[in-house]
Amino acid sequence: MPKTRVTPQPPPSSRGRQLRSAATRTRILDAAGELFARRGYDATSVADICEQTGVTKGAFYYHFASKQQAFLDLRDRWLAPLDAQFKLTRAEGETLPQVLQRIAEMAQPIFDAVGGEDRQQVFLELLSAARQDPAILPVMLSPRRKYRALFAKLVRAGVAEGTLRDVDATLAADILVTLGFGFVMQSLLDPDGANWAKLAQQGIAMLMQGLAA
Repeated sequence: MPKTRVTPQPPPSSRGRQLRSAATRTRILDAAGELFARRGYDATSVADICEQTGVTKGAFYYHFASKQQAFLDLRDRWLAPLDAQFKLTRAEGETLPQVLQRIAEMAQPIFDAVGGEDRQQVFLELLSAARQDPAILPVMLSPRRKYRALFAKLVRAGVAEGTLRDVDATLAADILVTLGFGFVMQSLLDPDGANWAKLAQQGIAMLMQGLAA
């Protein structure tokens, strides 16, 4: 009998593999976020996430080194809109008080980024896990350090141009960031207690008025 000739199939495109890999990673993070919110971080295992997602442990560990990394990557995914908001471009002729006022007006997008029952619960789980796992705490604090450095740079620029009072830039940045994070925490603990985005905007605007020269 003549042998059947098998035509070799071309390998899947690199672009296609990347898209499938990204889709799998997203599904894993979505499942992890749902389980962390419903069961808690400690009570959720890698096996639980794999079962929920329908992937093997090998697939999980291809994308994440550990459950902790998936946990922290969830935080980074949800904070990405905040980083985008803080990538400020200064218009020609715009003073530093005007730049800072624009930051205050970002309050609503910031609260929208951490809103939603699942996200609120996962952020609270992050705080709980940080108390128990020393490796998580520095990662939890890194966004605050980043935003503090950004605000300190802005305040120094305002002092140099004469539009802000000659104040301790690091102290002013600490107060601005602590105020903002405090409002976020209030919204997580008591989401229906007030319009936290509006209060944060008003509070930061009031503080910035005090900084103006």
